[in-house]
Amino acid sequence: MQEFDFMVIGTGSGLDVANVAANQGQSVAVVEKGPLGGTCLNRGCIPSKHLLYHADVLETVERADEFRIDATVEDVDFAEIVRSVNEEVSEDAESIRRGLESSSRHDLFDGEARFVDDRTVDISGGEDDGTRLRAETVLVAAGTRPAVPDIDGIDEVEYMTSTEALQLETPPEHLVIVGGGYIAAELGHFFGTFGSEVTIVGRRPNLLPEADEEVAAAFTDRYADRFTVHTGHMATAVSEGNGRITVEARPYEYGDDAGIVDGEDPVSVTGDALLVASGRVPNTDVLNVEATGIETDDRGFVETDEYLRTDAEGVWALGDIVGEYLLKHSANHEARAAVRNIFGEDLQPVDYSAMPFAVFASPEVAGVGAGEEELREDGSEYATNTYQYGDTARGDAMNADGFVKVIIDLDGAILGCHIVGPDASTLIQEVVVVMKSGSGTVQDVRNAVHVHPALPEVVQRAFSGQFTRGGDEHDHDH
Repeated sequence: MQEFDFMVIGTGSGLDVANVAANQGQSVAVVEKGPLGGTCLNRGCIPSKHLLYHADVLETVERADEFRIDATVEDVDFAEIVRSVNEEVSEDAESIRRGLESSSRHDLFDGEARFVDDRTVDISGGEDDGTRLRAETVLVAAGTRPAVPDIDGIDEVEYMTSTEALQLETPPEHLVIVGGGYIAAELGHFFGTFGSEVTIVGRRPNLLPEADEEVAAAFTDRYADRFTVHTGHMATAVSEGNGRITVEARPYEYGDDAGIVDGEDPVSVTGDALLVASGRVPNTDVLNVEATGIETDDRGFVETDEYLRTDAEGVWALGDIVGEYLLKHSANHEARAAVRNIFGEDLQPVDYSAMPFAVFASPEVAGVGAGEEELREDGSEYATNTYQYGDTARGDAMNADGFVKVIIDLDGAILGCHIVGPDASTLIQEVVVVMKSGSGTVQDVRNAVHVHPALPEVVQRAFSGQFTRGGDEHDHDH
Protein backbone atom coordinates (compact mmCIF):
# COMPACT_ATOMS: atom_id res chain seq x y z
CA MET A 1 0.00 0.00 0.00
CA GLN A 2 1.26 3.44 -0.95
CA GLU A 3 0.71 6.26 1.54
CA PHE A 4 0.35 9.98 0.91
CA ASP A 5 -0.36 13.18 2.79
CA PHE A 6 -3.17 14.19 0.42
CA MET A 7 -5.31 12.35 -2.12
CA VAL A 8 -7.86 13.76 -4.54
CA ILE A 9 -10.35 11.59 -6.43
CA GLY A 10 -11.24 13.38 -9.66
CA THR A 11 -9.36 16.01 -11.66
CA GLY A 12 -11.88 18.79 -12.05
CA SER A 13 -11.89 21.60 -9.50
CA GLY A 14 -10.49 19.24 -6.87
CA LEU A 15 -7.15 19.40 -8.68
CA ASP A 16 -6.84 23.06 -7.62
CA VAL A 17 -6.84 21.93 -3.98
CA ALA A 18 -4.34 19.15 -4.69
CA ASN A 19 -1.98 21.67 -6.29
CA VAL A 20 -2.03 23.77 -3.11
CA ALA A 21 -1.18 20.68 -1.07
CA ALA A 22 1.72 19.93 -3.40
CA ASN A 23 2.96 23.52 -3.24
CA GLN A 24 3.04 23.20 0.55
CA GLY A 25 5.36 20.22 0.27
CA GLN A 26 2.80 17.47 0.85
CA SER A 27 2.94 14.19 -1.05
CA VAL A 28 -0.10 14.12 -3.33
CA ALA A 29 -1.95 11.27 -5.04
CA VAL A 30 -4.31 12.11 -7.91
CA VAL A 31 -6.78 9.42 -9.01
CA GLU A 32 -8.61 9.74 -12.32
CA LYS A 33 -10.34 7.09 -14.42
CA GLY A 34 -10.82 9.16 -17.57
CA PRO A 35 -9.40 12.18 -19.38
CA LEU A 36 -8.01 14.77 -17.01
CA GLY A 37 -9.86 18.02 -16.38
CA GLY A 38 -13.20 16.73 -15.15
CA THR A 39 -16.68 16.96 -16.62
CA CYS A 40 -16.49 20.65 -17.51
CA LEU A 41 -13.47 20.33 -19.77
CA ASN A 42 -14.19 16.95 -21.32
CA ARG A 43 -17.96 16.40 -21.41
CA GLY A 44 -19.59 19.64 -20.28
CA CYS A 45 -19.26 23.37 -20.45
CA ILE A 46 -16.11 23.72 -22.57
CA PRO A 47 -17.02 21.54 -25.58
CA SER A 48 -20.70 22.48 -25.42
CA LYS A 49 -20.08 26.23 -25.34
CA HIS A 50 -17.52 25.97 -28.14
CA LEU A 51 -20.08 24.15 -30.26
CA LEU A 52 -22.89 26.49 -29.25
CA TYR A 53 -20.92 29.53 -30.36
CA HIS A 54 -20.78 28.04 -33.85
CA ALA A 55 -24.57 27.76 -33.71
CA ASP A 56 -24.83 31.38 -32.57
CA VAL A 57 -22.74 32.53 -35.54
CA LEU A 58 -24.91 30.57 -37.97
CA GLU A 59 -28.07 31.92 -36.36
CA THR A 60 -26.75 35.48 -36.67
CA VAL A 61 -26.16 35.02 -40.40
CA GLU A 62 -29.59 33.49 -40.88
CA ARG A 63 -31.19 36.50 -39.12
CA ALA A 64 -29.38 38.98 -41.39
CA ASP A 65 -32.50 39.65 -43.45
CA GLU A 66 -34.10 41.25 -40.37
CA PHE A 67 -31.52 44.01 -40.81
CA ARG A 68 -31.96 44.39 -44.58
CA ILE A 69 -28.81 42.35 -45.27
CA ASP A 70 -28.96 39.64 -47.91
CA ALA A 71 -26.68 36.87 -46.66
CA THR A 72 -26.66 33.19 -47.40
CA VAL A 73 -24.75 30.25 -45.96
CA GLU A 74 -23.11 28.27 -48.76
CA ASP A 75 -21.85 25.36 -46.69
CA VAL A 76 -21.39 24.12 -43.13
CA ASP A 77 -18.68 21.58 -42.32
CA PHE A 78 -20.46 20.18 -39.30
CA ALA A 79 -18.17 17.20 -38.88
CA GLU A 80 -15.06 19.39 -38.89
CA ILE A 81 -16.64 21.76 -36.34
CA VAL A 82 -17.23 18.88 -33.96
CA ARG A 83 -13.85 17.28 -34.62
CA SER A 84 -11.90 20.49 -34.11
CA VAL A 85 -13.67 21.27 -30.83
CA ASN A 86 -13.12 17.77 -29.47
CA GLU A 87 -9.49 17.76 -30.60
CA GLU A 88 -8.91 21.00 -28.71
CA VAL A 89 -10.54 19.52 -25.61
CA SER A 90 -8.41 16.38 -25.88
CA GLU A 91 -5.26 18.48 -26.23
CA ASP A 92 -6.14 20.43 -23.09
CA ALA A 93 -6.78 17.21 -21.15
CA GLU A 94 -3.48 15.76 -22.34
CA SER A 95 -1.69 18.95 -21.35
CA ILE A 96 -2.96 18.52 -17.79
CA ARG A 97 -1.84 14.88 -17.84
CA ARG A 98 1.64 15.77 -19.07
CA GLY A 99 1.93 18.40 -16.36
CA LEU A 100 1.02 15.96 -13.60
CA GLU A 101 3.20 13.16 -14.96
CA SER A 102 6.20 15.47 -15.14
CA SER A 103 5.61 16.88 -11.65
CA SER A 104 7.78 15.65 -8.82
CA ARG A 105 5.08 16.74 -6.38
CA HIS A 106 2.18 14.66 -7.79
CA ASP A 107 1.63 10.95 -8.34
CA LEU A 108 -1.06 10.27 -10.94
CA PHE A 109 -2.99 7.00 -10.76
CA ASP A 110 -5.05 5.84 -13.72
CA GLY A 111 -8.23 3.98 -12.78
CA GLU A 112 -11.39 4.10 -10.71
CA ALA A 113 -11.11 4.62 -6.95
CA ARG A 114 -13.13 2.46 -4.60
CA PHE A 115 -12.99 2.92 -0.83
CA VAL A 116 -12.02 -0.18 1.15
CA ASP A 117 -11.26 1.41 4.53
CA ASP A 118 -10.84 4.79 6.20
CA ARG A 119 -9.10 7.11 3.71
CA THR A 120 -8.01 4.03 1.77
CA VAL A 121 -8.92 3.16 -1.82
CA ASP A 122 -8.26 0.40 -4.30
CA ILE A 123 -7.73 1.33 -7.94
CA SER A 124 -9.58 -0.76 -10.52
CA GLY A 125 -9.24 -0.63 -14.28
CA GLY A 126 -6.69 1.50 -16.05
CA GLU A 127 -2.93 1.23 -15.85
CA ASP A 128 -2.87 1.17 -12.04
CA ASP A 129 -5.40 -1.61 -11.56
CA GLY A 130 -4.95 -3.33 -8.20
CA THR A 131 -3.04 -0.49 -6.53
CA ARG A 132 -4.03 0.44 -2.98
CA LEU A 133 -3.60 4.01 -1.70
CA ARG A 134 -4.04 5.68 1.67
CA ALA A 135 -3.82 9.35 2.61
CA GLU A 136 -4.09 11.44 5.75
CA THR A 137 -6.46 13.80 3.95
CA VAL A 138 -8.80 12.75 1.15
CA LEU A 139 -10.81 15.05 -1.13
CA VAL A 140 -13.72 13.43 -2.98
CA ALA A 141 -14.36 15.39 -6.17
CA ALA A 142 -15.49 12.59 -8.47
CA GLY A 143 -18.42 14.42 -10.03
CA THR A 144 -21.57 13.10 -11.67
CA ARG A 145 -22.67 11.30 -14.82
CA PRO A 146 -25.77 11.56 -17.02
CA ALA A 147 -28.91 10.12 -15.44
CA VAL A 148 -30.89 7.56 -17.42
CA PRO A 149 -34.55 7.48 -16.36
CA ASP A 150 -36.50 4.29 -15.85
CA ILE A 151 -38.31 4.24 -19.19
CA ASP A 152 -39.77 1.00 -20.51
CA GLY A 153 -37.53 -0.27 -23.31
CA ILE A 154 -34.67 2.18 -22.75
CA ASP A 155 -32.12 -0.63 -22.52
CA GLU A 156 -33.20 -2.06 -25.88
CA VAL A 157 -32.75 1.11 -27.96
CA GLU A 158 -29.76 3.13 -29.06
CA TYR A 159 -29.76 6.49 -27.30
CA MET A 160 -27.32 9.29 -26.57
CA THR A 161 -26.53 11.23 -23.43
CA SER A 162 -24.83 14.61 -23.57
CA THR A 163 -21.45 12.83 -23.66
CA GLU A 164 -22.16 11.17 -27.02
CA ALA A 165 -24.15 14.11 -28.41
CA LEU A 166 -21.14 16.42 -28.09
CA GLN A 167 -19.18 14.09 -30.37
CA LEU A 168 -21.86 13.43 -33.00
CA GLU A 169 -20.43 14.41 -36.39
CA THR A 170 -23.71 14.42 -38.34
CA PRO A 171 -26.80 16.29 -37.14
CA PRO A 172 -29.80 13.96 -36.88
CA GLU A 173 -32.68 14.46 -39.25
CA HIS A 174 -35.11 14.42 -36.30
CA LEU A 175 -33.75 14.55 -32.77
CA VAL A 176 -36.06 13.60 -29.91
CA ILE A 177 -34.94 14.92 -26.53
CA VAL A 178 -36.25 13.52 -23.26
CA GLY A 179 -35.74 16.15 -20.57
CA GLY A 180 -36.46 19.84 -20.26
CA GLY A 181 -33.49 21.32 -18.40
CA TYR A 182 -30.45 23.27 -19.53
CA ILE A 183 -28.80 20.35 -21.37
CA ALA A 184 -31.95 19.79 -23.42
CA ALA A 185 -32.21 23.52 -24.11
CA GLU A 186 -28.60 23.96 -25.16
CA LEU A 187 -28.30 20.85 -27.32
CA GLY A 188 -31.73 21.49 -28.82
CA HIS A 189 -30.47 24.91 -29.91
CA PHE A 190 -27.24 23.45 -31.28
CA PHE A 191 -28.72 20.68 -33.38
CA GLY A 192 -31.81 22.68 -34.33
CA THR A 193 -29.70 25.53 -35.68
CA PHE A 194 -27.70 23.08 -37.80
CA GLY A 195 -30.81 21.67 -39.40
CA SER A 196 -32.24 18.97 -37.16
CA GLU A 197 -35.94 18.82 -36.53
CA VAL A 198 -36.17 18.84 -32.74
CA THR A 199 -38.86 17.52 -30.41
CA ILE A 200 -38.52 18.01 -26.66
CA VAL A 201 -40.46 16.00 -24.08
CA GLY A 202 -40.33 17.34 -20.51
CA ARG A 203 -42.26 16.46 -17.34
CA ARG A 204 -42.48 19.95 -15.89
CA PRO A 205 -44.97 22.60 -17.07
CA ASN A 206 -42.12 24.67 -18.55
CA LEU A 207 -38.65 24.10 -19.88
CA LEU A 208 -35.84 25.29 -17.57
CA PRO A 209 -37.96 24.64 -14.48
CA GLU A 210 -35.18 25.83 -12.14
CA ALA A 211 -35.40 29.34 -13.60
CA ASP A 212 -37.87 31.96 -12.39
CA GLU A 213 -41.34 30.90 -13.52
CA GLU A 214 -41.91 33.98 -15.71
CA VAL A 215 -38.57 33.53 -17.45
CA ALA A 216 -39.15 29.78 -17.86
CA ALA A 217 -42.57 30.43 -19.40
CA ALA A 218 -41.15 32.98 -21.83
CA PHE A 219 -38.33 30.63 -22.79
CA THR A 220 -40.77 27.76 -23.33
CA ASP A 221 -42.91 29.93 -25.60
CA ARG A 222 -39.87 30.84 -27.69
CA TYR A 223 -38.83 27.21 -27.99
CA ALA A 224 -42.37 26.19 -28.91
CA ASP A 225 -42.04 28.57 -31.89
CA ARG A 226 -38.73 26.93 -32.93
CA PHE A 227 -39.37 23.28 -32.10
CA THR A 228 -42.06 20.78 -31.16
CA VAL A 229 -42.35 20.98 -27.38
CA HIS A 230 -44.36 18.63 -25.18
CA THR A 231 -44.08 19.96 -21.64
CA GLY A 232 -46.16 18.36 -18.92
CA HIS A 233 -45.43 14.93 -20.39
CA MET A 234 -43.47 12.02 -18.97
CA ALA A 235 -41.68 9.62 -21.30
CA THR A 236 -42.93 6.16 -20.36
CA ALA A 237 -41.79 3.87 -23.21
CA VAL A 238 -39.33 3.80 -26.09
CA SER A 239 -38.99 1.42 -29.00
CA GLU A 240 -36.83 1.11 -32.09
CA GLY A 241 -37.56 -0.17 -35.59
CA ASN A 242 -36.22 0.44 -39.09
CA GLY A 243 -33.60 2.82 -37.77
CA ARG A 244 -36.20 5.01 -36.07
CA ILE A 245 -36.87 5.50 -32.37
CA THR A 246 -40.35 6.14 -30.99
CA VAL A 247 -40.98 7.74 -27.62
CA GLU A 248 -44.36 7.46 -25.93
CA ALA A 249 -45.12 10.15 -23.35
CA ARG A 250 -48.06 10.39 -20.98
CA PRO A 251 -49.57 13.63 -19.63
CA TYR A 252 -47.96 14.37 -16.27
CA GLU A 253 -49.14 16.60 -13.46
CA TYR A 254 -46.44 18.20 -11.37
CA GLY A 255 -46.91 19.29 -7.75
CA ASP A 256 -48.04 17.81 -4.46
CA ASP A 257 -50.02 15.10 -6.27
CA ALA A 258 -47.43 14.56 -8.98
CA GLY A 259 -48.04 11.68 -11.33
CA ILE A 260 -49.31 10.52 -14.69
CA VAL A 261 -52.75 11.86 -15.54
CA ASP A 262 -55.14 9.01 -16.16
CA GLY A 263 -57.68 9.14 -18.94
CA GLU A 264 -55.70 11.37 -21.29
CA ASP A 265 -54.15 10.19 -24.54
CA PRO A 266 -50.38 9.75 -24.72
CA VAL A 267 -48.16 11.56 -27.20
CA SER A 268 -46.08 9.48 -29.61
CA VAL A 269 -42.96 10.96 -31.22
CA THR A 270 -40.68 9.24 -33.74
CA GLY A 271 -37.21 10.39 -34.76
CA ASP A 272 -33.91 8.98 -35.96
CA ALA A 273 -31.99 9.86 -32.79
CA LEU A 274 -32.82 10.00 -29.09
CA LEU A 275 -31.05 12.22 -26.58
CA VAL A 276 -31.66 11.48 -22.91
CA ALA A 277 -31.10 14.71 -20.99
CA SER A 278 -32.74 13.97 -17.67
CA GLY A 279 -30.22 15.40 -15.26
CA ARG A 280 -27.18 13.98 -13.51
CA VAL A 281 -26.48 11.35 -10.86
CA PRO A 282 -23.49 11.38 -8.46
CA ASN A 283 -20.68 8.87 -8.80
CA THR A 284 -20.86 7.86 -5.13
CA ASP A 285 -22.25 4.44 -6.00
CA VAL A 286 -19.03 3.37 -7.70
CA LEU A 287 -16.85 4.84 -4.93
CA ASN A 288 -18.20 2.50 -2.22
CA VAL A 289 -18.29 5.48 0.17
CA GLU A 290 -19.83 3.37 2.92
CA ALA A 291 -16.44 1.78 3.54
CA THR A 292 -15.08 5.05 4.90
CA GLY A 293 -18.16 6.40 6.70
CA ILE A 294 -19.16 9.03 4.16
CA GLU A 295 -22.88 9.80 4.43
CA THR A 296 -25.01 10.50 1.36
CA ASP A 297 -28.45 12.00 0.94
CA ASP A 298 -31.46 10.23 -0.57
CA ARG A 299 -30.26 11.13 -4.08
CA GLY A 300 -26.78 9.75 -3.47
CA PHE A 301 -24.93 13.07 -3.17
CA VAL A 302 -22.21 13.35 -0.53
CA GLU A 303 -23.34 15.04 2.67
CA THR A 304 -20.97 17.72 3.96
CA ASP A 305 -21.11 20.36 6.67
CA GLU A 306 -20.82 24.07 5.88
CA TYR A 307 -17.03 23.70 5.65
CA LEU A 308 -17.15 20.83 3.10
CA ARG A 309 -16.18 18.17 5.66
CA THR A 310 -17.88 14.79 5.31
CA ASP A 311 -18.85 12.61 8.26
CA ALA A 312 -15.63 10.61 7.78
CA GLU A 313 -12.60 11.94 9.63
CA GLY A 314 -10.12 13.57 7.26
CA VAL A 315 -12.38 13.28 4.22
CA TRP A 316 -13.66 16.37 2.40
CA ALA A 317 -15.80 16.74 -0.72
CA LEU A 318 -16.63 19.38 -3.30
CA GLY A 319 -18.07 19.93 -6.75
CA ASP A 320 -20.99 18.22 -8.44
CA ILE A 321 -20.78 15.19 -6.17
CA VAL A 322 -21.96 17.27 -3.17
CA GLY A 323 -25.04 18.33 -5.17
CA GLU A 324 -25.21 21.94 -4.00
CA TYR A 325 -24.95 23.58 -7.42
CA LEU A 326 -23.95 21.48 -10.42
CA LEU A 327 -22.00 24.35 -11.95
CA LYS A 328 -18.29 24.68 -12.68
CA HIS A 329 -18.05 28.13 -11.13
CA SER A 330 -19.66 26.75 -7.97
CA ALA A 331 -17.09 23.94 -7.87
CA ASN A 332 -14.29 26.48 -8.29
CA HIS A 333 -15.80 28.54 -5.46
CA GLU A 334 -15.92 25.43 -3.27
CA ALA A 335 -12.31 24.63 -4.15
CA ARG A 336 -11.21 28.02 -2.86
CA ALA A 337 -13.20 27.41 0.33
CA ALA A 338 -11.67 23.94 0.70
CA VAL A 339 -8.17 25.40 0.42
CA ARG A 340 -8.93 27.87 3.22
CA ASN A 341 -10.46 25.22 5.44
CA ILE A 342 -8.03 22.36 4.86
CA PHE A 343 -4.83 24.40 4.98
CA GLY A 344 -5.86 27.52 6.89
CA GLU A 345 -6.03 28.31 10.59
CA ASP A 346 -9.75 29.03 10.92
CA LEU A 347 -12.72 27.25 9.34
CA GLN A 348 -14.96 29.42 7.18
CA PRO A 349 -18.33 28.25 5.84
CA VAL A 350 -18.91 28.17 2.11
CA ASP A 351 -20.90 31.22 1.05
CA TYR A 352 -23.41 30.15 -1.60
CA SER A 353 -25.23 33.48 -1.68
CA ALA A 354 -25.55 35.17 -5.06
CA MET A 355 -24.62 32.02 -7.00
CA PRO A 356 -25.51 32.77 -10.64
CA PHE A 357 -26.39 30.37 -13.43
CA ALA A 358 -26.62 30.73 -17.18
CA VAL A 359 -28.10 28.71 -20.03
CA PHE A 360 -26.35 29.26 -23.37
CA ALA A 361 -29.35 28.58 -25.55
CA SER A 362 -31.21 30.92 -27.88
CA PRO A 363 -32.48 32.94 -26.14
CA GLU A 364 -29.92 32.95 -23.36
CA VAL A 365 -31.20 32.69 -19.79
CA ALA A 366 -29.40 33.72 -16.62
CA GLY A 367 -30.36 34.30 -13.03
CA VAL A 368 -29.16 34.87 -9.50
CA GLY A 369 -30.95 34.66 -6.18
CA ALA A 370 -34.55 33.75 -5.46
CA GLY A 371 -37.33 33.28 -7.99
CA GLU A 372 -40.80 34.68 -7.48
CA GLU A 373 -42.45 31.28 -7.05
CA GLU A 374 -40.02 30.39 -4.25
CA LEU A 375 -40.70 33.64 -2.40
CA ARG A 376 -44.44 33.30 -2.82
CA GLU A 377 -44.40 29.77 -1.41
CA ASP A 378 -42.30 30.95 1.54
CA GLY A 379 -44.77 33.73 2.28
CA SER A 380 -42.06 36.37 1.84
CA GLU A 381 -42.86 40.01 1.15
CA TYR A 382 -41.32 41.21 -2.08
CA ALA A 383 -41.78 43.47 -5.08
CA THR A 384 -40.91 43.02 -8.75
CA ASN A 385 -40.13 45.10 -11.81
CA THR A 386 -39.59 43.98 -15.40
CA TYR A 387 -38.02 45.81 -18.32
CA GLN A 388 -37.98 44.78 -21.97
CA TYR A 389 -34.80 44.72 -24.07
CA GLY A 390 -36.62 46.38 -26.94
CA ASP A 391 -37.34 49.47 -24.83
CA THR A 392 -33.65 50.37 -24.76
CA ALA A 393 -31.80 51.93 -27.69
CA ARG A 394 -29.37 49.05 -28.06
CA GLY A 395 -32.04 46.40 -27.63
CA ASP A 396 -34.15 48.10 -30.28
CA ALA A 397 -31.19 48.25 -32.67
CA MET A 398 -30.59 44.54 -32.12
CA ASN A 399 -34.26 43.72 -32.64
CA ALA A 400 -33.85 41.92 -29.32
CA ASP A 401 -36.64 40.01 -27.65
CA GLY A 402 -36.42 39.45 -23.91
CA PHE A 403 -36.58 41.09 -20.51
CA VAL A 404 -34.88 41.59 -17.17
CA LYS A 405 -36.89 40.84 -14.04
CA VAL A 406 -35.80 42.18 -10.66
CA ILE A 407 -37.10 40.98 -7.30
CA ILE A 408 -36.45 43.00 -4.13
CA ASP A 409 -37.65 43.07 -0.55
CA LEU A 410 -39.70 46.02 0.63
CA ASP A 411 -36.57 47.84 1.82
CA GLY A 412 -34.91 47.66 -1.60
CA ALA A 413 -32.53 44.75 -0.98
CA ILE A 414 -32.03 42.59 -4.07
CA LEU A 415 -33.54 39.12 -3.66
CA GLY A 416 -33.09 37.95 -7.22
CA CYS A 417 -32.62 38.95 -10.84
CA HIS A 418 -33.63 36.89 -13.85
CA ILE A 419 -32.92 37.54 -17.51
CA VAL A 420 -34.02 36.02 -20.79
CA GLY A 421 -32.51 37.51 -23.92
CA PRO A 422 -29.21 38.27 -25.68
CA ASP A 423 -26.06 38.24 -23.52
CA ALA A 424 -28.03 37.31 -20.40
CA SER A 425 -24.97 35.45 -19.10
CA THR A 426 -22.96 38.68 -19.25
CA LEU A 427 -25.63 41.08 -18.03
CA ILE A 428 -26.30 39.08 -14.85
CA GLN A 429 -22.77 39.68 -13.62
CA GLU A 430 -23.45 43.31 -12.67
CA VAL A 431 -26.16 42.12 -10.31
CA VAL A 432 -23.96 39.37 -8.84
CA VAL A 433 -21.25 41.92 -8.01
CA VAL A 434 -23.76 44.25 -6.38
CA MET A 435 -25.20 41.40 -4.28
CA LYS A 436 -21.76 40.16 -3.22
CA SER A 437 -19.58 43.26 -3.04
CA GLY A 438 -21.89 46.26 -2.94
CA SER A 439 -24.74 47.23 -0.65
CA GLY A 440 -26.93 44.58 -2.23
CA THR A 441 -29.68 47.10 -2.96
CA VAL A 442 -31.29 48.63 -6.04
CA GLN A 443 -29.42 51.86 -5.35
CA ASP A 444 -26.08 50.34 -6.38
CA VAL A 445 -27.35 49.62 -9.88
CA ARG A 446 -29.37 52.81 -10.18
CA ASN A 447 -26.54 55.09 -9.09
CA ALA A 448 -23.88 53.56 -11.33
CA VAL A 449 -23.34 55.36 -14.63
CA HIS A 450 -24.21 53.01 -17.49
CA VAL A 451 -22.83 53.46 -20.99
CA HIS A 452 -25.45 54.78 -23.42
CA PRO A 453 -26.57 53.25 -25.68
CA ALA A 454 -25.30 49.89 -24.46
CA LEU A 455 -27.18 46.75 -23.52
CA PRO A 456 -26.57 47.01 -19.73
CA GLU A 457 -29.11 49.83 -19.74
CA VAL A 458 -31.81 47.18 -19.72
CA VAL A 459 -30.51 46.07 -16.32
CA GLN A 460 -30.30 49.64 -15.04
CA ARG A 461 -33.88 50.38 -16.10
CA ALA A 462 -35.20 47.15 -14.61
CA PHE A 463 -33.85 48.37 -11.28
CA SER A 464 -35.48 51.78 -11.71
CA GLY A 465 -39.07 53.01 -11.61
CA GLN A 466 -42.08 51.42 -10.03
CA PHE A 467 -41.97 48.00 -8.39
CA THR A 468 -45.15 45.96 -8.00
CA ARG A 469 -45.55 44.38 -4.58
CA GLY A 470 -45.83 40.61 -4.62
CA GLY A 471 -47.63 40.62 -7.94
CA ASP A 472 -50.46 42.83 -6.64
CA GLU A 473 -51.55 46.31 -7.63
CA HIS A 474 -49.61 48.31 -5.03
CA ASP A 475 -46.65 50.17 -6.51
CA HIS A 476 -43.53 50.98 -4.54
CA ASP A 477 -40.74 53.33 -5.62
CA HIS A 478 -37.32 52.64 -4.07
